[in-house]
Amino acid sequence: MKISVLTVCRNAEATIARTIDSFLAQEHGDKEMIIIDGASSDATLAVAGRYRAPRIRIVSEPDRGMYDALNKGLALYEGDAMGVLNADDRYHDTQVLSRVAEGLSSADAVHGDLDFHDGAGRIVRRWRATPRPPAGFASGWMPAHPTFYVRRGLAETVGGFDLTLPTAADYEWMLRSIDVVGCSLGRVPYVMVDMALGGRSTSSLTAHLRHNLEALRARRRWLAAGVVDWAFVAKPASKLRQLAPRRERAR
Repeated sequence: MKISVLTVCRNAEATIARTIDSFLAQEHGDKEMIIIDGASSDATLAVAGRYRAPRIRIVSEPDRGMYDALNKGLALYEGDAMGVLNADDRYHDTQVLSRVAEGLSSADAVHGDLDFHDGAGRIVRRWRATPRPPAGFASGWMPAHPTFYVRRGLAETVGGFDLTLPTAADYEWMLRSIDVVGCSLGRVPYVMVDMALGGRSTSSLTAHLRHNLEALRARRRWLAAGVVDWAFVAKPASKLRQLAPRRERAR
């Protein structure tokens, strides 16, 4: 199984090398990384270009943001399956893509565990994947998008990311995959990604609120949610259970 990894970046010279290193270190051999750069003005392209690895392709041009770039990646990747590794994140160890391939041998999509790190190398949140509950996204449940990998057939059925949701298009894309299309879903009960804090939906309280409102819009569209539904409360509340005690030092 060839697995394609989409990495979106813009002005990521400080972090792109560790992201690429963690991809190249994966023991799963049949893989590719597509770096979609938003016309960086720093040394991102110079850093990425030094690798000259046949499994890495780089595209650099202006875009309309992260989800527009991901849509470009969806049109470019060649693998049997795909997932996303952000330019300031990295795989937890060398076995991640092997476990993804194993999980996708019997499911349309898989998801797993995630650790959030601060700038000092401490774990501040631990996202632990749980099986989909009967109510799915309407219950406040969702997978961690950086751990979400899908087979090509499912990605083609779901289509592109919704650019009208600037902070929650990944949430809506997974909702369509799981609750609308009704894919078979496997769980990889192990930490797959070390994720840096500061993404679009995690950078501030305002970002959290905006993301939650956009996620509600997605549920209204696809799940016939009301003006405010249970997930509007349950989804952000679930994050409180993920907080790591005393900000554990990452191993």
